[in-house]
Amino acid sequence: MPTWLVTGGAGFIGGNFVLEAVQRGVRVINLDVLTYAGNLDTLSPLDGNPDHVFVQGDIGDAALVERLLREHKPDAVINFAAESHVDRSIDGPAAFVQTNVVGTLSLLEKSRDYWKALDGPARDAFRFLHVSTDEVYGSLGDTGKFTETTPFAPNSPYSASKAASDHLVRAFHHTYGLPVLTTNCSNNYGPYQFPEKLIPLVIAKALAGEALPVYGDGLNVRDWLFVADHCAAIRRVLEAGRVGETYNVGGDAERQNIVVVKTICALLDARRPLPDGRARESLITYVKDRPGHDRRYAIDASKLQGELGWAPTVTFEQGMALTVDWYLGHQPWVQRVLDGSYRLERIGAAA
Repeated sequence: MPTWLVTGGAGFIGGNFVLEAVQRGVRVINLDVLTYAGNLDTLSPLDGNPDHVFVQGDIGDAALVERLLREHKPDAVINFAAESHVDRSIDGPAAFVQTNVVGTLSLLEKSRDYWKALDGPARDAFRFLHVSTDEVYGSLGDTGKFTETTPFAPNSPYSASKAASDHLVRAFHHTYGLPVLTTNCSNNYGPYQFPEKLIPLVIAKALAGEALPVYGDGLNVRDWLFVADHCAAIRRVLEAGRVGETYNVGGDAERQNIVVVKTICALLDARRPLPDGRARESLITYVKDRPGHDRRYAIDASKLQGELGWAPTVTFEQGMALTVDWYLGHQPWVQRVLDGSYRLERIGAAA
């Protein structure tokens, strides 16, 4: 049975990854500091499962990371841990630098020391996989896509901090030989996403019959990637990716933000009409654009597809229907996030 140390495994993408990994027979040591976006409710299907070991802690806690590596002897470290919300990075960039840059550096140092002490096949097989974002590349015009060689041009404190962490990962490979892999993904969506992000936020507000805020003119374009497809891509890169390489992961599903919002409105109108019969599109409200709002992202994932045979399996239409249905069927999870009760209980649950 392989053992993986997964950081940030109580968050949205990390939580989905951990659930699937354990289901597939991997023993997971799950290290998460449990900020506002870390949610143990997501991991409740693993309660009592000996193959899931949850540890509340910070990737910047060098002594803790060193102990976990020594005790559990993982075959890989998969780093999801990050502050990730652009709006929050604008209001408070220091936390993003602390976690995404300083924290990643500490994790790299302890992973390097652990790897150097390994012998033979264990040393050869070890991998450090860093999960990053397409936002490090900046903003596109009306045409073109990000490739792995697109120069970095981050436009928010969040994307700047992730770009710095990507550079550190690269440097640890070229300086120390640490066997690293990096993935840069497009916008994820799906089950268990914290409802500050566009899709779950719109679902929650549309269900409540509240105004649906859309930044600017709503024409900003993102490439939408269903989270299960992303998790499959990470597993494939971990299994067969070339050491030192970066792989872009995209959903091949470019959509304007306003189209995403209207898609959610139509799905909810069909499944759960408002009591007064209004179409939810009437709730759309355009608000002042946020500073540094990138106009368009699009991912060229041909390297990942050509080298490793991965391709997205869930279309945008399928994924949106699955996502809306998941949130409709998991309102207690959503409510505990919205009212903060999951936060009140998490410390005791993790102790």
